[in-house]
Amino acid sequence: MCAQKLKKILVTGGAGFLGSHLCEKLIQLGHQVVCVDNLYTGSTDNIASLLKDPHFTFIEQDIQIPLSIEVDEIYNLACPASPPHYQRDPLYTMRTCVIGVMEMLNLAKNCGAKLLQASTSEVYGDPTVHPQHEEYVGHVNPIGIRACYDEGKRAGETLCFDAKRAGLDVKVARIFNTYGPRMQEDDGRVVSNLIVQALKGEPLTIYGKGEQTRSFCYVDDLINGLIALMESSESGPLNLGNPVEMTIAEFAIKVLELTSSSSPLIYKPLPADDPKQRCPDISKAKQLLSWRPQVAIDEGLKETISYFAGLATLS
Repeated sequence: MCAQKLKKILVTGGAGFLGSHLCEKLIQLGHQVVCVDNLYTGSTDNIASLLKDPHFTFIEQDIQIPLSIEVDEIYNLACPASPPHYQRDPLYTMRTCVIGVMEMLNLAKNCGAKLLQASTSEVYGDPTVHPQHEEYVGHVNPIGIRACYDEGKRAGETLCFDAKRAGLDVKVARIFNTYGPRMQEDDGRVVSNLIVQALKGEPLTIYGKGEQTRSFCYVDDLINGLIALMESSESGPLNLGNPVEMTIAEFAIKVLELTSSSSPLIYKPLPADDPKQRCPDISKAKQLLSWRPQVAIDEGLKETISYFAGLATLS
């Protein structure tokens, strides 16, 4: 068997939740990793264990600013991804999704590098097709409060496939709900919200009747999927997520059980444009990448709960 070719790899958004796990995995595989992050939502705490590694370099910079660097591969994960964060400055979010992606494509062209764009299940909007497959073009409100992210990511995909038609080696992953250690406790996502509330003994907030569905993929599985896509000959877009679907109410009950919390459930109005159903069809990822999630929800949640329980703010 031929030895694996070691590469110099750029991970933008590398100090964030997904990015830090990806940096760790790539370092473990023996690659040289350059992490670029402006720390808008990321944190150096997430990469603290890597900062002294001679194969790891951290650059604090916004991806909208041109980078002068030679790399073999680019994973573009840079973008605020939770509603409170991307809605905090929607114009900035849109610029990151468009100008930032254009800068990364320019860098890929200049380096002759492969680029993997982290897109999102949000490109499907509030879907009328279930589960969501890659040929579905979505049902998105272009002027709603989520549009800066939803439409921004759709624009990013457009740029990537225009670049592919111009000769660049570009790949697009549509990432569905992912959870695990290093999520931010205040990021406004359902997993972190409910776990933190349960650990604090606060009421668990359910929006609407809790009948909307989500599917939750553990972070290790997602990272393996991203690497598999990068190493493949496929361009995508490919859905990466866990097809095991559950309602938010069911998920809340599971969190209560695993935290041994007696917190009550409280119900609030459903936010605007909140998807009613969200579940990936991963047939293509199974077939083309031989990839599928391995971590069961209870196993992943125990790891995530343990992480949040160890935070000083929750102690």
